Amino acid sequence: MSDALTHECGLAFVRLRKPISWFQKERSDPLWGLRKLYLLMEKQHNRGQDGAGIACVKFDMPPGDAFLERERTAKRNPIERLFDEALSPAAELDEAELNGMPEMELKRRFRLLGEVLLGHLRYGTHSGRSSSMCHPYLRRSNSESRSIAMAGNFNLTNSTALFAKLVEYGLHPVGDSDTGVVLEKIGYFLDREHTHLESTMGEGSFMNLEGATLATEISRQIDIARVLRKATEQFDGGYVFAGLLGNGDSFVCRDPAGIRPGFFLVLDEVIAVASERAALSTVFNIDPREIEPIPAGHALIMKRDGSYALERFTEPAPLRQCTFERIYFSRGNDPSIYRERKQLGRNLAPRLVEMLEGDLERAVFGFIPNTSETSYLGLIEALGEERQRMAGEAIWRMVESGKATREAIHKALAGRIRGEKIAHKDQRLRTFITHDAARKDLVNHIYDITRGTVYPEDTLVVVDDSIVRGTTLRESIITMLARLNPRRIVVASSSPPIMYPDCYGIDMSQLGRFIAFEAAVSLARDRGNAAVLDEIEAKCKEQAAQPADRMKNHVALLYGLFTLEEIEGKVAELIRSKSLAWGGRIDLLYQSVDGLRAAMPEHTGDWYFTGEYPTPGGYRVLNTAYLNWRRGAEGKRAY
Repeated sequence: MSDALTHECGLAFVRLRKPISWFQKERSDPLWGLRKLYLLMEKQHNRGQDGAGIACVKFDMPPGDAFLERERTAKRNPIERLFDEALSPAAELDEAELNGMPEMELKRRFRLLGEVLLGHLRYGTHSGRSSSMCHPYLRRSNSESRSIAMAGNFNLTNSTALFAKLVEYGLHPVGDSDTGVVLEKIGYFLDREHTHLESTMGEGSFMNLEGATLATEISRQIDIARVLRKATEQFDGGYVFAGLLGNGDSFVCRDPAGIRPGFFLVLDEVIAVASERAALSTVFNIDPREIEPIPAGHALIMKRDGSYALERFTEPAPLRQCTFERIYFSRGNDPSIYRERKQLGRNLAPRLVEMLEGDLERAVFGFIPNTSETSYLGLIEALGEERQRMAGEAIWRMVESGKATREAIHKALAGRIRGEKIAHKDQRLRTFITHDAARKDLVNHIYDITRGTVYPEDTLVVVDDSIVRGTTLRESIITMLARLNPRRIVVASSSPPIMYPDCYGIDMSQLGRFIAFEAAVSLARDRGNAAVLDEIEAKCKEQAAQPADRMKNHVALLYGLFTLEEIEGKVAELIRSKSLAWGGRIDLLYQSVDGLRAAMPEHTGDWYFTGEYPTPGGYRVLNTAYLNWRRGAEGKRAY
């Protein structure tokens, strides 16, 4: 994705199934669990660079010792900072001392060492960038079973309504972020669970328990699935979130439509969860096929006694797994994601050949940015096959006409698809200067070009995995590629045009910033169809007071006026900087929605391309986003 986005978050969870003393003896590493958490977070570093946090629960700590610990930071290199601190006591110990230290002393010496570990990587979508915004969030109590740490990858579309519900309960929540709301909602029903269990087991009941005995029995019998069923009843959004109770119980749950990803692995010594399958596969050296997704609407629940189960906490909805995970966000070393991205590239080949009028000899193919490389490889493969087919047809015509000679056949088979490393991103360059002129000058130097790879008679084709705002293309990439002086530049997007807001984990709620929307609006005005903008506004105002489940997508009226090719043509105009002196032609080609669905049939979460939202709240966000645009309030969040 050439445009920078704040998006997603990463979750890492490690639950030891053996005592820490076992890891001392069998692995010669009492810090094994903490190190695995570190690796899971590093392998998902792509998912969050605004900050990170760790929480742990320590079993069987005596009164007076902490049983639930947490550390967070929003400073640079947050994962390194966290684990440097977490593991720093090991620098004072040699291997024999570390492996000979009693388990309780280890947990006292290493503040973040425990049997249940939770890590989180944050990309902030709003609410600021401070450490206090980083997960895990805590709800503390001097009762272990009422204490909870929580972290997740989610956005809720109705956090304001949920906040109001908390106030109805008689609570006084501080802050209205969806993370805080989720934590307080779960905490409230966790308290209710305690009250229920006290009434059935406490003094005067048939069990007639009291004091520490009652607390122990309540802790043992807490029904986490029941807590989640009640707490999440009105949630509207996409989520995977994990919780650690101070008593050692824990859970990871996934939204009913499976929008956000979550995978788990169960081994003899550990249960581990991550946002990406590839992270688990790499860290634990396991065949990816042995790693399962948490089913939609289910929670992986682990009790203090070591038992675990997948339990349904809400009615599953039609599965709408996020396609952006596959196109861009997740690391591409997951085998299925790798195949899907290659197929997205292959799908572009027929239209590109048509656009180039079959002239593959005078075309150079590259990719930008690095996340587009896999789609580029798929495209190159498909173009190579097409070139072979074309050569075969040429040879067959020679044979039929009796003109086949060794030289003619060699000529037909000669040449290759010219794939080149056209551009390199300078990862060290930071555009920290705030005034526009200076920042634009720096942006122009984010990528370095490889001169001598393109000739003046060539068409330069670059693959981009997705185009959101088009800002980086216009202000940097096209200007940089034009320095190679090709005859023509074609930008090929392996995803369809982004036409609608997202509200389930990606910060894409400002409709007017999408270049595809800008293109459609420009076309409507150019062709005398601007009245449709007023019509959509009127329809959005009419339904603004309706419940979300009665809302419709009226913005589709705008896009319905134009073909994909017409949108492509206008976007190609818009990504050309007015200051660009190069006189060549710019074209743009998008993946079709049909091509996207063919490449990844199990991932149907394509609402940002189609406007078909998986929850009612999505339609409310779209409605609000359009009205914000019409009012000139683009800086206002739509949910």
